[in-house]
Amino acid sequence: MTIEVVKYQESLNNDELAFLRRREEKERRQTYKIIRVFMVLCFLCPFIVAWFRALGGQENPFSLFHYFIGVVFLLCFSAAGIYWGYYHNLRRVQLDLKYATKTVERVFITRKQYMPVNNAYFFYLSSAVRLSIEVSEPDYRRLEVGDELNIEYATYSRMYFGYF
Repeated sequence: MTIEVVKYQESLNNDELAFLRRREEKERRQTYKIIRVFMVLCFLCPFIVAWFRALGGQENPFSLFHYFIGVVFLLCFSAAGIYWGYYHNLRRVQLDLKYATKTVERVFITRKQYMPVNNAYFFYLSSAVRLSIEVSEPDYRRLEVGDELNIEYATYSRMYFGYF
């Protein structure tokens, strides 16, 4: 049995846009904090290494050449990490805000699960984007394995909005 994947795009409503704006602002602030910390570490770590070399008795431990080589290496390494984080997180949220679309996908319930520890009800789904969702108790009792649901998520960042 094959399951046909049905997806289509809709415009985001005002609440979803506001949620994405708050998320983008939060992630942007977090990225700037990380950049500031990395900048301080890029200039501080080579200086600390020079002090260790001085304590080890090495001649000329505070060489400007070695210091700037360390700084450049750490700056390049940090820039690559920051770009990777931006590309996989913040950029996707910004694309969602730019195009203001969400994806609605038709999925099927593959398994139902009740978690008594936190009194939560879950459906496991046939979606490649969202494997499970938490649902209300009435929906858990009303729907069965094999029933169809529609889930909504942001097109690029894949942030989950809800089901119907």
